[in-house]
Amino acid sequence: MAEADDAPKQQPGLLTLNLPDRNALYAAYMPFVRNGGLFVPTTAELGLGDEVLLLLTYEQERYSINGKVVWVNPRGAQGRRRQGVGVQFNQDSAEVQKHFEALLAGMLTSDRPTETM
Repeated sequence: MAEADDAPKQQPGLLTLNLPDRNALYAAYMPFVRNGGLFVPTTAELGLGDEVLLLLTYEQERYSINGKVVWVNPRGAQGRRRQGVGVQFNQDSAEVQKHFEALLAGMLTSDRPTETM
């Protein structure tokens, strides 16, 4: 069933993330997610599929990334994982994905633990 044209559009949730260096980017980046993604520590009540706007600061650069929640670490998650969500980048963020993967070249196959795996 089609949605009415005059139906209000749902505003995405707003998340912020500050990654001060390459090690923090490595810990948060989710290379196994199509289009790339980042883990964002948050106590916000978000569910799988929720649309979000991620305001990201990496070193001194700022990014505004539209995405959706594809991973949830609930409060009290196993393995002492931090509470938060994994945000999959929308296709319009392909340049951000390429940039981050270039920055992480050689690190993405590391066995070092990350926020999600």
